[in-house]
Amino acid sequence: MRSGHVQPGLSVVVYGPEARGHLAELLDSLAAQPFTGVEIVLAAVGERARREAERAAQRDGRVRALPLPADTDEAAARTAGAEHATGAWLHFVRAEDALPPGTPRVLAERTAELPPEVQVLAVDHVRSTWDAPGARSGDGWIFARTGRRTPALADFPNMLRLTPLLGARVVRAEFWRAHEALPATREAAGEEAYLAYSLLLHADRIAFLHQPAYERRVPRPESLPPPAPEDRYALIERYERLHRLMAEREVPGRPRAVLYDVMVRDCLRTFARSGMPEPVAREFFARASRAAVTLRPEGHRRPGGFEGIRRSLLEENAYTRYRALQAANQRRRTVRKAVLGGRRVAAALLHEQRYRRALSGPVDPRLAVFSAYWDRGVACNPAAIARRLAALAPDIHQVWVVSRDRAALLPPGTDHVVPGTRRYWEVMARAKYLVNNVNFPDAVVKRPGAVHLQTHHGTPLKRMGLDQLDFPAAAKGLDFEALLARVDKWDYSVSANSHSTRMWERAYPSRYTPLDHGYPRNDVYYRATAADIRAIRERLGIAPGRRAILYAPTHRDYEAGWNPRLDLALLADRLGEDTVLLVRGHYFYGNAASPLAGLRRTGRVIDVSSYDPVEELALAADALVTDYSSIMFDYANLDRPIVIHADDWETYASTRGVYFDLTAEAPGPVARGQEELTEILADDAWRDAGARKARSAFRRRFCEYDDGQAAERVVRRVFLGAAEDTLPPVVPVEERIPAPTPEEATAL
Repeated sequence: MRSGHVQPGLSVVVYGPEARGHLAELLDSLAAQPFTGVEIVLAAVGERARREAERAAQRDGRVRALPLPADTDEAAARTAGAEHATGAWLHFVRAEDALPPGTPRVLAERTAELPPEVQVLAVDHVRSTWDAPGARSGDGWIFARTGRRTPALADFPNMLRLTPLLGARVVRAEFWRAHEALPATREAAGEEAYLAYSLLLHADRIAFLHQPAYERRVPRPESLPPPAPEDRYALIERYERLHRLMAEREVPGRPRAVLYDVMVRDCLRTFARSGMPEPVAREFFARASRAAVTLRPEGHRRPGGFEGIRRSLLEENAYTRYRALQAANQRRRTVRKAVLGGRRVAAALLHEQRYRRALSGPVDPRLAVFSAYWDRGVACNPAAIARRLAALAPDIHQVWVVSRDRAALLPPGTDHVVPGTRRYWEVMARAKYLVNNVNFPDAVVKRPGAVHLQTHHGTPLKRMGLDQLDFPAAAKGLDFEALLARVDKWDYSVSANSHSTRMWERAYPSRYTPLDHGYPRNDVYYRATAADIRAIRERLGIAPGRRAILYAPTHRDYEAGWNPRLDLALLADRLGEDTVLLVRGHYFYGNAASPLAGLRRTGRVIDVSSYDPVEELALAADALVTDYSSIMFDYANLDRPIVIHADDWETYASTRGVYFDLTAEAPGPVARGQEELTEILADDAWRDAGARKARSAFRRRFCEYDDGQAAERVVRRVFLGAAEDTLPPVVPVEERIPAPTPEEATAL
């Protein structure tokens, strides 16, 4: 360690050449994040990477540049970077990859609290391709089972099923240097994966972090040179070396069995998907067969069914029969597609029979089902109600309905069901309470004694329900009779203001009881502390003193996808270095459709479309820019500036239908184009006396019932049966104290 140098807690070792501009993006994003106690060692390979490293070191004292010759391979660059690192922990980051906002701070805090016997921290990651950025890994189920435990490999061998990604491991530096086998340069392809496994095999204890702390960027296969035969065989050689290492370290049987299963699955998957030439395919199969036989743990049993047949043929080196099985399986899939429609009908009938049987049983008074945004996860008003219900009535068991592709993203320990499964129908039949911010499917029966709570998910500016009858572009073939049948199941409808109550009664006429209690999701705007806001901004990488503007546009019914109405890069340039744009695309479009996917990560324009919960983004922002999104009604609770960008108001109002003229009753300045918006944000128009007056009137009208106690009122009324006059009274708007502004939070 250098004389007088204070050892940082974490060294981020960035290694490799500058390719496709990714290294510059990575360094720009790190420079924009206000973290301390972390150093960045940049093992820059080649001239372009050297220039980027020197530029980064000049502007950021946390960066240490280590130029390396252009012919330095990744393993050697990584080793050199580790040798020059002074931190207590090492996080290896390929120059082509990325780190989610706030990662260095999160890792520094997590590693600082780990006991000495923990030598590796395994973290979750996301995977980005050219057409699907930011896809969560499939490892969530493993992290969900670990929690805050720090097990040894023998106690939790399923950790060997984690994706073998070195960037998803953070290593204690003294542990790395104590094992010469770890940092040694390796010539075999796939050595990064070998190291990722090897770390788990060497460590005494491993800790886990469920939060994604690495982003692996995967280039299009067509952009890479075709793999050589020896690269194919390296996969098998890696597992052979790992099994030898396990034998040397006398690893017990359970981990060896898990790694064996991973090896066989990986070999068969590679064989099926790789498109190898015939001679290479035969040789690969033969080598995989030898490994499957010689490395099979004593007493290990093959699985049953089709998977067992595949493994048996592999162990016999029955290449021709295996190919025949593949062909037969492909024919079976073709036939299956032809009869899939009929099978779906049969499956639906089976589920209906099971559901009907479950409906004949009693209603469970201690069972509550929650869902949000068409089964997307724990969010919005249902989530806020569930949290308060857990505190006031912990004996009521909560089950969330979550789609299969979102289940891995649930908070650890969340009991959930996947739509269409047997347990799903059983739970839906027995639950006394059903809570949703949209409607449950038509097939869900409203049982006598059951309580359906409709929370909604926004104050309506656009026309809803029956009010869409005159706007076919918005209705898009909506079955209004079926809609009313769903509405008739509601017992309660939550409102944030009297405007919403009136519009719901117009749009959804039925016998439900309006609950003028406020939106539970907005409670946080009155309960968040200065420390909460500082922590959120740190996670987002917003430096103290920077102005953060949240830009959250809504979708357009008359457009097929997201058509950005602002040049965000130009806007960021015009607003200057002290402004950060947090850009949140509407969830209807999903990550793959986001036009932000290719946006340069300068740290001044941050794509937060996948960041949840959205309430945290609002708390982090000094101001909101939106068009017609209902987020404006929620954000107004914070009494912070709001600017409306209404460049297509007339088109939106005529095609979607609206309940009032936003341009005349806006919560702040209204811009009809980008230039006008830029001028408003560049001077004080966004927060002057006129803006404050408009915002005050807007808050009185649309934040009528939101005071930080909405969830309390809803839970006591619906679940605990409290009378209306015994609930906490609504605090007048003028007497409420919202959460501190980011500027106040920094000062406190």
